[in-house]
Amino acid sequence: MSVNTFTIAGIDIDPGKSVTIALPVTRLYTHAPIEIPIHVIRGKKDGPRMFVSAAIHGDEINGVEIIRRLLKQASLRKLRGTLVTVPVVNVHGLINHSRYLPDRRDLNRCFPGSERGPLAHRLAYLFMKEVVAKCTHGIDLHTGAIHRANLPQIRANLDDEETARLAKAFSVPVLLNSTLRDGSLREAAAEMGIPMLLYEAGEALRFDEISIRAGVRGIINVMRELSMLPPSKRKKVEPKEPMIARSSSWIRAPSSGIFRPVTALGARVEKDGLLGVIEDPFGEVEQAVHAKHDGIVIGRVNLPLINEGDALFHIARFGRVARAEATVEEFRELYEPENVDEPNPDSPII
Repeated sequence: MSVNTFTIAGIDIDPGKSVTIALPVTRLYTHAPIEIPIHVIRGKKDGPRMFVSAAIHGDEINGVEIIRRLLKQASLRKLRGTLVTVPVVNVHGLINHSRYLPDRRDLNRCFPGSERGPLAHRLAYLFMKEVVAKCTHGIDLHTGAIHRANLPQIRANLDDEETARLAKAFSVPVLLNSTLRDGSLREAAAEMGIPMLLYEAGEALRFDEISIRAGVRGIINVMRELSMLPPSKRKKVEPKEPMIARSSSWIRAPSSGIFRPVTALGARVEKDGLLGVIEDPFGEVEQAVHAKHDGIVIGRVNLPLINEGDALFHIARFGRVARAEATVEEFRELYEPENVDEPNPDSPII
């Protein structure tokens, strides 16, 4: 591929052009085609080529809205390089409101895929071939699982200098130095030498306004860090430098019952502090749930119907918990809708 050539699904996109492509995947048993929607914007000048993908898990829809708002940003008219946006990778899952593909496989455990394997592996192979392999950087957008919300956070290989630089530029309160999972898109991208961030925020099948606003601004921040966009001319108002979590762990339900949490997402907790209470439907049996260590709640279950062993709270450890708490509070103040001076969701990101 020459400097001035960029091709997806056999379609050439010239510098200065913006193109929407329907990448053929397969057909339903009704013979209706399944296609991955891709929107490519090329700047007039050459530069980094970054993909932004969402809905690899079909029920994680926050990223779909993040990409929709991203594409409305006027600053993209000054783009240098190429932006490849894929709002829905797992089209089957999105249609069925499901995390998985029809064969119940998790697409994010099937990379880099294979041309002749099961459906999930074929889809992973196609995405790697037509999108990832043609880019220099990537951002993948996720949420918590169904009935489970995540505090906005970046998961990445922070031991890699370039990846760490972009993770800090994204500007969310928490960074997790996350190990690569077998079969994940991040692992496949890393093997190709492509720095990649995974943005986790919100809950499956729900739009979360703070998470969406932070996601759009985070992507713009990364593009500016890569000089794909010029620096903002407006006064920058950003939260404090993100805190890197030393480790994290889940607190699981010691028994089944009705769960009443008393600790919010993003809250600071202390070792042995009360997180919530599990009761039976009659209120006759009550069992307290306590934190096992100091930290910040970065994930929390929202469904009150709990089985023994269910994950309740995801708590990250920090060297300076008080500072992490202040960073989360400042972040929330910045992105709370009533505190953001934007007349509508599609307003330009400052």
